[in-house]
Amino acid sequence: MTDASSLSTDVAIIGAGPTGLFAAFECGMLKLNCVLLDALDEVGGQCAALYPEKPIYDIPAHPAIEGAALVEALDRQIAPFDVPRLLGRRVERLTGHRGDFVLGTDRGDTIRARAVIVAAGAGAFGPNRPPLAGLEGFEATGAVQYYVRRRADFAGTRIVIAGGGDSAIDWALSLKDVAEKIWLVHRRDRFRAAPESLRQLDEAVAAGLIEKIVPYQLHGLHGAAGALEGVEVATLDGDTRILPGNRLLPFFGLSTDLGPIAHWGMDSVRSTIPVVPSTCETSLPGVFAVGDVATYPGKLKLILQGFSEGAMAAHAIHPIVRPDTALHFEYSTSKGVPDRA
Repeated sequence: MTDASSLSTDVAIIGAGPTGLFAAFECGMLKLNCVLLDALDEVGGQCAALYPEKPIYDIPAHPAIEGAALVEALDRQIAPFDVPRLLGRRVERLTGHRGDFVLGTDRGDTIRARAVIVAAGAGAFGPNRPPLAGLEGFEATGAVQYYVRRRADFAGTRIVIAGGGDSAIDWALSLKDVAEKIWLVHRRDRFRAAPESLRQLDEAVAAGLIEKIVPYQLHGLHGAAGALEGVEVATLDGDTRILPGNRLLPFFGLSTDLGPIAHWGMDSVRSTIPVVPSTCETSLPGVFAVGDVATYPGKLKLILQGFSEGAMAAHAIHPIVRPDTALHFEYSTSKGVPDRA
């Protein structure tokens, strides 16, 4: 982590998740200096903070890659450019105009940049917590968790997973090989996930590795002193049953908030920032948005699309930073990694 409190650069990248890291690489390939800023204490964004051991299946050339491994590879990719990073800092202020911005953080840092890329993912995020009595006591002991940092922590446990989306199904599939028992609870027998994940789920259910509990919803927690002894579930008709689980993983999505970014004068829609699809520029000239925080017609919230957006933003920024230098696009196979000098 860089300790400097004041610096100047070509591009300030807000967010050091996978999309922000790749945007830094694309800037480096165009000989644009940049700095990475993130409120977290490590690079990687949600991949590092929420699911470092969760396999990701839609990264080109990787049939499957864990979140932490993807972040490590992206970090190695930008190593030749020696990109400074200000971590554990929340960017609170943005002033100035296209070609001359000043950013300020909650740690008192001042960054002057010619252009800005917002790669803030979902913004500030936190889990949507189920409204269950006594929830806090079980959260405090780790009996109820919303993220999986290490699969090994769940070895031999009896896990109730609640939810019907990708996260619930992916973790049910990932943990079935280490847990003693897995119940998958959803309010209906229809799940929202990739077709291949649904096929694997059907196989795991048929093999007895996962038990589907449908149509049920979470209804209560049983145990004492933070030790979970059972999870009560109920149908819409009021029929209940208790699953003897000692871990609960509710996956009901994240609540998101753009935070200070929402007050910088850019258009926003439900915690996302509309951009011009061909450049990823926002309504604020000189400020670009890429990754999950960016929106436009036909947008897909995939990491690989964020990578493409990072490349487009870097190319759109080049004439801002180097107005007198023509950009002759070359493939990386022919130009290699440029010398920083």
